Amino acid sequence: MGDKTLPDIAKAMKDIDFVMLQTKTDRGQIAARPMSNNRDVEYDGDSWFFLFEDSRTYQDIQRDPKVGLSLQGGKGLLGKPPIFIAVEGQAQIIRDKSTFAEHWTKDLDRWAKDGVDTPGLAMIKVHADRIHYWDGEDEGELRV
Repeated sequence: MGDKTLPDIAKAMKDIDFVMLQTKTDRGQIAARPMSNNRDVEYDGDSWFFLFEDSRTYQDIQRDPKVGLSLQGGKGLLGKPPIFIAVEGQAQIIRDKSTFAEHWTKDLDRWAKDGVDTPGLAMIKVHADRIHYWDGEDEGELRV
């Protein structure tokens, strides 16, 4: 079994911009969509994402905050497979503009023309409960 720590996993997650976020729909199906974490991953197991209140993602999380994140790194070293990370966690919807500002990057201006004041803008913070990883032949699980 692997010996990676939470800071090791957070560092690997920072190197992976886009993740697949999975939610449960109102009919119990699994919905997945790519989300950018803007490399905003804290060492305590939190990942941050911006979204809009009129999105299906927002509605799914309002109904059921249990979510999953899937991440795949680039090429592994010396021909090894890249790192794969699966996160199970709880999503919390954030509507506080000061929190938006803490996590804002210039790249977000493309989708939110008025920055943190863009109408309907929200964030989700996903706090990991369990993280499973595969890194070459190293495999492990962390409970957060």
